[in-house]
Amino acid sequence: MTALFGPRLAAIIIKELWAVLRDPRSRISLILPPLIQLLVFGYASTLEVKNVTIGVLDRDGGQWSHEIIQRVAGSPNVKRIVRLDSDAALANAINTQQVIAALRFDSHFSADVSTGRGAVLGAVFDGRKSNAAQIVGGYVDRIVAGVAADIHVARPPPTPGSSSVTYWFNPNLDYLWFTIPSLVVIISLVSSTSVVSQSVAREKELGTYDQLMVSPFRVWEILAGKMVPPVLIGMANATLYLVVNPFIFGVPFRGSLLVFYPSLVVFLLAMSGIGMLVSVVANTQQQAFLGMFALTVPVFLLSGYAAPIDNIPPFLQLVAEANPAKHFLIVTEGVFLKGMPAADVFANSWPMLVIAVVTIAAASYLFRSRLE
Repeated sequence: MTALFGPRLAAIIIKELWAVLRDPRSRISLILPPLIQLLVFGYASTLEVKNVTIGVLDRDGGQWSHEIIQRVAGSPNVKRIVRLDSDAALANAINTQQVIAALRFDSHFSADVSTGRGAVLGAVFDGRKSNAAQIVGGYVDRIVAGVAADIHVARPPPTPGSSSVTYWFNPNLDYLWFTIPSLVVIISLVSSTSVVSQSVAREKELGTYDQLMVSPFRVWEILAGKMVPPVLIGMANATLYLVVNPFIFGVPFRGSLLVFYPSLVVFLLAMSGIGMLVSVVANTQQQAFLGMFALTVPVFLLSGYAAPIDNIPPFLQLVAEANPAKHFLIVTEGVFLKGMPAADVFANSWPMLVIAVVTIAAASYLFRSRLE
């Protein structure tokens, strides 16, 4: 144990921490950007669609078209209603993006509703904003279904039925309950890998790489000393999120810290191993930065944050299995929202441990071969 955690390892860890923290701008960049990203992503990276403008072409002017229009206008997600006077105006409003959706009522709409013949409501959505258009379409469907339900209450159908829908783990479908646990993964990933990817490249650029070649340090001591600081920084950022979250966003943390932190450490080790590979291969800090930037985008896209893993092609799903962020995102969402048990946390942590072992071993081999 003394051989593993002796004064030489402590010396190189302190040296790396000092290299990161001695610059005031570097200290600020490790604390301020994560806080800014938490606030910006927390509020801007929303899955909701609000303040939309909807066009209405009402050729009916009857009771039920008026009722639907009033309910649409009263929706908290609708900013305003634009009255249209012709089909050409409706098409122009969609083409020029004045509205994201337009509703069209035929002249006999209310009459068909009143006589029970079944009325048809026309709706046109801007397909250029496919995700937002689908969500707005859901809003309109619920409003129209509400009006239809009120009509059935006044005239009960012969065989009435009912359904009850319950959303587990996120009862109100609050997007923050998905976004904030995901940000713990993304920001910890960025802050830790940005530090470790510069470590060896910085030695090369400053000309101190040759000193490592003649130093008494073993390869594993050098790599361990360079990987401990980014792991500590990533843990500090994650802890900051856990402290700030209840006061700003109110997302519950239902799991156990005793299972969350070990999984966090394994995740940071896996990402640090990837960052160390980039740093060993790069000759300058600029190359290391560009290399990590090139890797961060696919890591982000294949994590399950931007889109569910099940929605991507099968061969990319296999690639995603080698992505530590994919596994840790499952852990964070589970620990935050449903109190994931230790067995399930371990089931999603051991793949990250395998990735950490492989990447650190590869970085050690490349580093040793360059020393030789």
